[in-house]
Amino acid sequence: MPFESLISFLKKIIPNRIVRTLAPAYHWLWSFGSALYYRFPGKQLIVVLITGTKGKTTTAELINAIFESGNYRTGLGSTLRFKAFDNEERNKFKMSVPGRGIIQKFLRSCVNEGCDVAIMEMTSQAVLDSRHRFLFPNVLVFTNLEPEHIEAHGSYANYLEAKLKIATELKKSSKAKKAIVSNLDDAEGRKFITRSFSFDVKDYSYSLDEEADKLYLKNGVRFTYKDTRYISALNGKHNAKNILAAIKVAEFFTITPERINEGLCNLNMVRGRLQEIETKDNSKVRVFVDYAHTPESLRAVYNTFPENNIVGVLGNTGGGRDTWKRSEMAKIAESYCSHIFLTDEDPYDEDPATIIDEMYQAIDDKDKVVIEMDRRKAINQALKIAHDLPKNTNPVIVLITGKGTDPYIMRANGKREEWDDASVVREELEKLY
Repeated sequence: MPFESLISFLKKIIPNRIVRTLAPAYHWLWSFGSALYYRFPGKQLIVVLITGTKGKTTTAELINAIFESGNYRTGLGSTLRFKAFDNEERNKFKMSVPGRGIIQKFLRSCVNEGCDVAIMEMTSQAVLDSRHRFLFPNVLVFTNLEPEHIEAHGSYANYLEAKLKIATELKKSSKAKKAIVSNLDDAEGRKFITRSFSFDVKDYSYSLDEEADKLYLKNGVRFTYKDTRYISALNGKHNAKNILAAIKVAEFFTITPERINEGLCNLNMVRGRLQEIETKDNSKVRVFVDYAHTPESLRAVYNTFPENNIVGVLGNTGGGRDTWKRSEMAKIAESYCSHIFLTDEDPYDEDPATIIDEMYQAIDDKDKVVIEMDRRKAINQALKIAHDLPKNTNPVIVLITGKGTDPYIMRANGKREEWDDASVVREELEKLY
C-alpha cells in the first residue's frame, strides 16, 4: 500500500482527538525526514524567506530579479512557480508551500543546478504543518499582516504567532550571515524584529513612509532611497513597499544600486498581480487581473487607479473559510466601482450562490450589481460594459480579482475546473474586438 494511502486509511480508523494530538509530531517527522532524505539542502544555499498576508509573491519575484542582475544563480519557490536556475515549472498545487517533502526536493534541485540563493514564500498554513523547519534561512522578509485563515488558526493571535515562528527559525538558523527585513509601517512589524533578535541577525527593516523620498505612483513606481532614484513598471503604493523590501535584501548582500535598478527594470510585471491584459485600444479600456483576496489587498488594488472609472469582477476566495470578509470586500467594491460583477471563484464544498448572496446583501446600491455565476460570462459582460461606457480623459479600468494565476476553480468533493483568468480575458477580448 502506498504511504499516502496508508495515512488516509489510518486517519479513518483513528479517533479525531488522537489524530489532533499526534499531528504536530507527524508533521515534524515529515519535515525532518524529507530534509534528511535530501541531505539538508538549505545549508548549502543562501535562503531568503518571505512571509506576510499579501505581497509575498511580488516581493519574491523582485528579489529574484535583483539577484539575477547581480549575477547570482537563483532558485525561486512561490505561489506562481518553482524555478531552479533555468529549469522552471508552474506551481499547480494551489498552495504556496506544498507538503510531502516537495520544498526540500525543490531546495535539492537548486543545489544540483548550482544555485547560489533560494527565494521562497513561507505561509502560516505551512507553519501548522512544520514546513518552515530545516530550511536554515539567511533572511526573513515580513511584508504585512491582516486577518486571514482565521478558521484554520482559531484566532488572529494564533495567526500572528504562526508567522512569528518563522522569525524564530531565522534566529535559530546556523547561518553566519542573517538579517530580518521587516515592514515597520505595519503594526506588527517590530514584533518580528523582537522575535528574531540575536547578535548575529542584522536589522535591515524598512519604512516606505520614512525612507522613500519623492514617491511617484502614476504609471509605475518611482522613489528616491539613499540618493538613488529607483524606477519600476509595477503599479501601486503596495508595490512601492515590496520594492523597498527587495532593495533592503539586496543592500544586505551588497548588490549595487545600479544592479538593483537593472533588476527592477527587467521585471515589467508579475503574472496575476495587477497584470495588465493588452486590449486593442488601451487608451479607452485597460484590463487587469489580480490575486487580491483580502479586504486590504482589494482596497490597495482599487486605490492604484484613483481617477478612473472602475468595473470590478470579484467573488470571494475559498468557500468555507474567512467568511467574515465577504461583506467587507463587497462594501469596498461598492465604494470604488461604478459596476460590480459578483461571480463564482473557489466555492469548494459550499454553495457558491450562498457566498455571492452574502456579498450582495452587504451592498446598498443594488443597481451597481450584476450576479453572474459563470465566471467567463461575468468577465465577458464586464468587458462589454466597460467598452460601452462613455470615456473621459482617463480610460475605464476593468479589475478582475481573486484568482490571479490560480490554475483551477475548486469545487465540491475535491473536483477542480482548469482555469486561468488572463487566458479567459484574452479569449473574451477577441470576441469583442
